[in-house]
Amino acid sequence: MKAAVLTGPNRIETVDDWPEPVCGPHDVIVRMVGVGLCGTDLAVFHGKRLPPATPWVMGHEGFGRIAAVGSDVRDRQVGQRVVIEPNYACLKCADCLTGLTSACPHRAIVGLNAPGVLAERVALPAHFAHPVPDGLTGADLAATEPYTVARAAVRRSGVTPADRCLVVGAGAQGLLVCLILARLGIRPVVTEPHPQRLARAERLGATPDDGRTGFTYVFETSGHAPALRPAVDRAAPGATLVLIGLNPHQLPLTTDDVVRRQLVLRGSMIYDHPGDFTTAIAELPAARPGAVIEARFSLEKAQQAFAGAAERAGKTWISIAEAEGCDQDA
Repeated sequence: MKAAVLTGPNRIETVDDWPEPVCGPHDVIVRMVGVGLCGTDLAVFHGKRLPPATPWVMGHEGFGRIAAVGSDVRDRQVGQRVVIEPNYACLKCADCLTGLTSACPHRAIVGLNAPGVLAERVALPAHFAHPVPDGLTGADLAATEPYTVARAAVRRSGVTPADRCLVVGAGAQGLLVCLILARLGIRPVVTEPHPQRLARAERLGATPDDGRTGFTYVFETSGHAPALRPAVDRAAPGATLVLIGLNPHQLPLTTDDVVRRQLVLRGSMIYDHPGDFTTAIAELPAARPGAVIEARFSLEKAQQAFAGAAERAGKTWISIAEAEGCDQDA
């Protein structure tokens, strides 16, 4: 079967002889329709994060239709359209049993320590294949996983419609946070140097940065270390700082900063199974997260899709196959 595989830094090849997946008794086989690209994928592509081996199947933000079910699967059916929750928690450890599956130390992370889904067919545990309603575009489904990440961050934050919010960065996560806050009745202020990304954020309900201060919530989505301290300086006493973007640098804060200004720091890592995904999916027909998508490429043009993704104002996805009940337009 066809698959897009990493063969070296900055090099993706589309092959047609990749082995077929094997369906275990608790698994499903999904015939893939599309896969979104995110910053994690680009870090692997550019050699900043190393896969376990090469060639390596890329991608994790996938959707498609169930083509086969394992012998012990009772709640999934062939033909169901699904999105993939690409973090397979063990569901048995102490963290999973408390509901914090995002912290599972045994988590299989698709595209990083487990093979990706940029292939014509993939196998996965059945309960991580979530059925989705009809009538959604391919762009909506390609953006479902990052929408769930953003929605989990907003959920964990405790933000209310009365709060004043600053969103740092208008990449995919920043745009989706803006979309979700706007749906709550909040008009967030967004800081973003890229004019086209800023324009996208405006269309989703955000206000361009005008220098105001006194924010009760700051959502840092960029992962750009120098952007955090100026944002913190604009937060009100008692504000909550929600950190979504990742980087390896130490925080530009002192204990005095946090204590004297009574700041609350809240990290948000992906989402928790299954509630965050099922709630996000229920919102898709109204939220339409495909609004953050800019470009669609075929599987055969995966190299082009990856190479230019960081420069595009919106998100990129790769179309693998056509599917009934799904408008493929981005």
